[in-house]
Amino acid sequence: MILKIINILGITVLSAFHSGSGGSPVPGPFPGNDPISKSPQTVTILPGEKRQVIHSFGASDCWTAKFIGTWANASKKEQVADYLFSLDTAQDGSPKGIGLSLWRFNIGAGSFEQGAGSHIGDEWRREECFQSADGSYDWSKSRGQQWFLRAAKQRGVRYTLGFSISPQVHLTNNGKAFNGTTSPGMNIQPGKMAAYAEFLAEVTKHFGFDYLSPVNEPQWNWGKNDQSSQEGTQATNGQITELSKLTAQRLSGTHAQVVIGEAGTLEFLYGKNHDQRGDQICQFFSPSSPNFLGNTPNIAKIISGHSYFTTCPDTNLINVRQKVAERAAQTDAGLQIWQTEFGILGDICGQYNGAPRNTGIDYGLYVAKVLHHDLAVMGVSSWQWWLAVSPYDYSDALVYISDVNGKMDPANCKTDGIVQDSKQLWAFGQYARFVRPGMQRVETAVSGTGGPYADASTLMVSAYTNEATKELTTVFINFEPTEKHIRLNGVKVKGRLNQYITDGARNCKRAWANPADVVLPARSIVTLTGKYQ
Repeated sequence: MILKIINILGITVLSAFHSGSGGSPVPGPFPGNDPISKSPQTVTILPGEKRQVIHSFGASDCWTAKFIGTWANASKKEQVADYLFSLDTAQDGSPKGIGLSLWRFNIGAGSFEQGAGSHIGDEWRREECFQSADGSYDWSKSRGQQWFLRAAKQRGVRYTLGFSISPQVHLTNNGKAFNGTTSPGMNIQPGKMAAYAEFLAEVTKHFGFDYLSPVNEPQWNWGKNDQSSQEGTQATNGQITELSKLTAQRLSGTHAQVVIGEAGTLEFLYGKNHDQRGDQICQFFSPSSPNFLGNTPNIAKIISGHSYFTTCPDTNLINVRQKVAERAAQTDAGLQIWQTEFGILGDICGQYNGAPRNTGIDYGLYVAKVLHHDLAVMGVSSWQWWLAVSPYDYSDALVYISDVNGKMDPANCKTDGIVQDSKQLWAFGQYARFVRPGMQRVETAVSGTGGPYADASTLMVSAYTNEATKELTTVFINFEPTEKHIRLNGVKVKGRLNQYITDGARNCKRAWANPADVVLPARSIVTLTGKYQ
């Protein structure tokens, strides 16, 4: 083998050439290694234009971990855990899993113990509570969830977050784990907020969570006619402030931090405060606000929201995220933005729908598109998925379970089932597996683009660096039905780049890329990793 230095458009490449029988060099094994393509688009990496530092990529254990984590067939639940958490690779270098760096643990309110009396019809959506009405704790509860928590830690997941969506049923006004009214206030008995805070702090300390999210989607009204599809409660900004302060006080001396927001949709972060449940960036992080929490010990300088219902059309996808970023920058330049729940819900402009279950590349590309805009337009430092695993005929999970006969029947999946991956999983993995905690997003410039609205339906690019180790990760989304050729510019790359491809036929499949002619297959997500100088 002969090593040859070539320089193309500002990229220095250490390229491998093999000697043929006559001693003439022939190109090494680059995919599509014909002569440089006719007119590749140039993507310029701008390492000097630094943006947010990436904290994590995560998902939640709702609601399926309680059953799947207790399956007798260890190999099947280990497969689920590997899909979600593993950093191992197959023999060809392709990832075995998406390597999540954060795991969300649902702190239940006790609807599971109530059974049908919970008035939550689906037992998969009920959760156990670690505390009894007499105040005692039983840490053997939520056994299946605890199995997945251990599996996450064993596979190197860096951060854990406990989240609560209702006070314990013995503290609520109606004795249920959902509000059941249209009042904006929390479903909690008068004078019981401190007891709720004590419970959340004790659970957080017991499991050593890094973060605690005490309120989830407080803007929605949970339950109707004494029935609900899940646990949940609305809450005003003032109540969130009270609960957060009380909980943070009880976490004093620990490393755990309270994360606030979990807005039901991103618009509540900068507007919609007619019932004191919106405008959460200013409410919690403007020093002039009566709900200011920006300098409270054990409360993280993070605002979190959910990307549901804001993803179409493309003008709305971009404009909403720009407004969140602008409001955060205006309020507190050091404020991190986290996107903490996403999945495919409802009818999305007639293009996608939660039902029926769809695990194909169309839905994978849609997930990647939302991820890209949350990272590159809104500037989130953490991006988290909703249901990690689901047995339903619905498209809001990463890993899916069917019963042992291959049918979508949740009732038959409690003790065993068939494990299935999805393009949503691997599309997410194109980011989560390769953009690691501590990397920093840097700007890119793409030749021949039509502006952000046009690019949202064609080519999307984001880049991330680790300045200390000189690692470079670049993620491309080619939405178009034809392959694209890309020439990287702006950095000096050491040798070939690792290329990972998710498309209709491949799941994070590893190949090699020539930075002077990167081939993006039609309708694909492609991640490049390597070293730069």
